[in-house]
Amino acid sequence: MSFVVNGNAVPGPADPRVSLLDHLRETLHLTGTKKGCNQGACGACTVLVDGERILSCLALAVQYDGREITTIEGLAETAALHPLQAAFIEHDGFQCGYCTPGQICSAIGMAAEARRGVPSHVSADLAADVILTRDEIQERMSGNLCRCGAHNGIIDAIQATMAPAPTAETSAELAA
Repeated sequence: MSFVVNGNAVPGPADPRVSLLDHLRETLHLTGTKKGCNQGACGACTVLVDGERILSCLALAVQYDGREITTIEGLAETAALHPLQAAFIEHDGFQCGYCTPGQICSAIGMAAEARRGVPSHVSADLAADVILTRDEIQERMSGNLCRCGAHNGIIDAIQATMAPAPTAETSAELAA
């Protein structure tokens, strides 16, 4: 068993009972992914699997045999920060920084869901293209908790990076 983590082929765990989170942190020494509640309630352990966000504390590593896993360490393609990482700095999207890796991975997965047209609870029209308004982003990111109070900066960073600038047409739709 093996999978690709941040572009590198790595072996799976020897013990099939190991969570993906523990395998990433303890075996592969990728400690950017955080262990928060270890119950799937806080989102600190969010990683991307084949581009979709998952809670790694709830996943057994063996479930992801042959899949591509991206952690916070694998987001930047060069020595520069990923644009969302830079936006978190610019918009004060972190205080203690513990939830930041999960927030960033979750936001990247959330943006991909929106591009695919996946509606959320606050989507007004289930058949329309998803517009990442502040309310839409807050709803979609509600599974990732920040206990320090950096919520507004997190949403601002995501909106500045992931939401397209409003056009006259989308502004009229939002005003309606």
